[in-house]
Order: sequence, then C-alpha cells, then structure tokens
Amino acid sequence: MATIWKSVNQATNNTISGTTLSSWSRQQKLAMIAGFAILGLLLAVSACSKQSPKPALVGVSSPAPISAAPAATPAPTPTAAASPAPTKKTPKKRPANVTYNDANFGVSFLYPRKFALTSGDKAQPQLAAVGDVPMNFVQPGGVAVATVALPGSSYPGTDFESAFFNVNVNRSVSEQECAHFAFVDTRNADGEPVDAEKVKIGSTDMEMTSNFSASAMKQAETQYYHSFENGACYEYVLGLGTAGYGAKDGIEPVKRDEVFAKLEKILATVKISPVEQEHVAEQTVTSIGGGNE
Repeated sequence: MATIWKSVNQATNNTISGTTLSSWSRQQKLAMIAGFAILGLLLAVSACSKQSPKPALVGVSSPAPISAAPAATPAPTPTAAASPAPTKKTPKKRPANVTYNDANFGVSFLYPRKFALTSGDKAQPQLAAVGDVPMNFVQPGGVAVATVALPGSSYPGTDFESAFFNVNVNRSVSEQECAHFAFVDTRNADGEPVDAEKVKIGSTDMEMTSNFSASAMKQAETQYYHSFENGACYEYVLGLGTAGYGAKDGIEPVKRDEVFAKLEKILATVKISPVEQEHVAEQTVTSIGGGNE
C-alpha cells in the first residue's frame, strides 16, 4: 500500500510539475508573441507618423527670400596724394593796338602792335627816294619825337617799300607860323604852288600840305599836318615809299589811298595833354641848342 501511494504521489507531483512547466511556457510564449505584436504595432505607428506630412503653420508667413547682398566694390588702394593736374593757363590775348605816350611833349597815340616804333634821336624817318624825310617848319628848332613804321611785307606783290607815321614838335614857332609850311605843295601837275588846306582830324583842326618826289626807280610821297597846342607847333608826317613798278615783272602798284588811310587812323588817335613848365623849359633849351633841321 505504501508503495502505491508513493507512486501515485510521485505521479501526481510529476503531473503538476509538468502541467506547471507546460502552463508557464505557454504564458511566456503568449507574452513573447504579445510583446512582438506590440513592438510591431509601435514600429508601424512610428513609420506612419514619419511618412505623414507635417501640418502647416497657419498665420505665419514664410520669410521673403533674402537676396544676396551685392558684392562690395573694393576700396581703392590708398596711394600717395596725387598732386592736382596743373590747369592750363589760357594765354591772355594782347590788344591789337599799343599806346605811345611822351610826357615831355604831352603827346600820345595808338598804333598797331605789329608796327615798329622808334623814338628820340632815332625817330627821324627815311624814304628810299629822298633819304631822311625833312621837317616842314618855317623856323628851325624842330625835335623828332616818335616814328611808327609799317612792316616791309605789308603789301606783297606790289611796289610798296615803306610807310611811316611821324611826330615832330617845334617850340620856336608861333601859332601864326605853325599854319604855314617851308616847302611848296607839289600836288599841282603844273608845278604851281598849292596853299595848305584846313582839315579836321578827329576833333582837332589842322593845316595840311603834301610833297612828292621821285627818281628813275623810286617814289616818295609825304603828307604834313600842323596844329598849335601847349605853346608849340606839332607836326605829323605820313610817308609812303614805292619802288619796282614797271621795272619788275609781277609787280602791281600799291593802293596809295589804302596805305594813307592806315596812317590817318593813327593820326586820328593823337591826344595832346598839358605839359609841366619844367619840361617845356628843358625842351626849349634843347631845341635852340641843337635843333634837328
């Protein structure tokens, strides 16, 4: 009997033990399966959440794209301070006319800059046909003041040789004597003397006469003008010298009136200003001691 019970008891215990083992194994399996199922579900949910689009933010405007800033211009490499370019100075245009002024005799006039001026002892004019052109006062004591000569190339292709404007002063001549001339006017073809004529040059009344002389090849014509001012006789001489016409081919006679018109323009600008007495006394002594006549 005892042996049977042990056997049954043992069998029962084995059955319970097997049942227990079998039951835990099934639970573990179920738990394991359930764990895998839950893990799979979580993975599936996670995958779906990653694939689903993110909801757009409502009411928030996307920022405008920022344009690329323009490339900054590189600053010039500092160099030594450059000196400013020198400004070209425009040459001042010199006036066409020049003013001559003699304080000793109070005479002034305008003449073209291109003409040649001589004054003092060198002012005695010359013409080829006559040499030194003489003064035309009725009394000695004349003094040469100034002479302006035209350039020799003033009239190319013509018989023009020289021309001048000359000023002389004589303090030994009275106002009545100043109206007369030492030489006979030779403008008359018959050689008869011609009285001086009264003319008005600018605003000045003057007496005028002329003289003409010629050689085989050269000719000289002079015009004399007298006016009495400052207690002295002022003499203005316009001269023209010609040569070559009729003796050389291609030479034409110069327009004499045109030449004298230029000289008369200078004469028209003459002005006489008062002279200080000390200058008058000095010039009077000089003219008496060594006059140019």
